[in-house]
Amino acid sequence: MNRFSNIFFHTRRSLVLALGALTLASAPAMAAWPERPIEIVVGFAPGGGTDITARTLAIFLGKQLGASVVVTNKVGASGAISLAYVAKAAPDGYVLGMTNMPGLVTLPIERQTQFKNSSFTYIANLVRDPSAFSVLATSKYKSLADLVADAKANPGQISYGSTGVGTDDHLAMVLFERLTGTQLNHVPFNGAGPLRTAVMGGHVVIGGMNLGEVMPSVGKVRVLAQASPGRSRLAPDVPSFAEQGVNLVFNSERGLVAPAGIPADVQRRLTEALRTIAADPEFQKQMAQQFTEMDYVEGAAWKARLDKATTEFTTLWKTTPWSDNAK
Repeated sequence: MNRFSNIFFHTRRSLVLALGALTLASAPAMAAWPERPIEIVVGFAPGGGTDITARTLAIFLGKQLGASVVVTNKVGASGAISLAYVAKAAPDGYVLGMTNMPGLVTLPIERQTQFKNSSFTYIANLVRDPSAFSVLATSKYKSLADLVADAKANPGQISYGSTGVGTDDHLAMVLFERLTGTQLNHVPFNGAGPLRTAVMGGHVVIGGMNLGEVMPSVGKVRVLAQASPGRSRLAPDVPSFAEQGVNLVFNSERGLVAPAGIPADVQRRLTEALRTIAADPEFQKQMAQQFTEMDYVEGAAWKARLDKATTEFTTLWKTTPWSDNAK
């Protein structure tokens, strides 16, 4: 080996060793994730179903990951502000979004948004919470039939509060109107907490809230109908829409997303953590106490379900647009 070859050999060997050392040095940094608090962003006001689900999840997720997990409410635009915030966040796993379907897929259909389907990494859907119509306990409406009859006699006169344009609560109203040939007066709020207060204060006649959001107030309010296929085992005394002649089955589905492009190892750890949490009897117990049904679907399977829903809501938008927002 001549002098030139010897120098080249040692230089190449030094470079290989240096690259190997760099790889080994960087490995613990990834393995150390998370090294700082993780933020779960909620697009609705505190006290609503999505917020409560997120705060419960944060406790369990913190234990699984050995990190602090905090919930931040970024309220407005029916959840679009929070989803845009997550979509624009650094893809490092430190900012996550608690989603609410159908808003997750309907918002980009009805308006220009700062996010799209490809803006997220889909970790898993956790639960579903049936839509429900509620009135004050002293209301003249004792059943869904009473409401339908009065709505037909007084089109556009009965106020209906929802948690925002394009949310499950709003779309439940749109579908109800379509199925019954009625017209209600839509009044959007920034979440179930403010809406519940408005219903109990008599400021709106009907509260379009999820079953889990309204059941703790039973006694002060009357739940006219729940949009489960049948009576939920968590609320067996509440009649379904279907058994009252209105074929409405509709839920709020809540899951966890991250910005698109997070490291594969971080996605794997989040997925494993959520899978463990969903199977935890204590988490399941707390969801049941919140009148919220387990509906765990992860990764690609969840994304496929959302894609199917996107197609269905796009068709609905063409025939029955639910807002004045222009694309």
